[in-house]
Amino acid sequence: MKMNEGTIDRAVRVIVGSALIALAATGTVGMWGWIGILPLLTGVIGYCPSYSILGINTCPLKK
Repeated sequence: MKMNEGTIDRAVRVIVGSALIALAATGTVGMWGWIGILPLLTGVIGYCPSYSILGINTCPLKK
């Protein structure tokens, strides 16, 4: 697995994922907020399977 997410992309995913999980844990948004696990994990890992399928790469590193 090669990284396909840039720094800003990863940071946004971690922030949004954490916020959704926090809102779900407090009962503010309900059970759907646990979907925040996906952007959190992809942000931490730096790899998004959807980006690979669509041919998107926001990582500035050259191949």
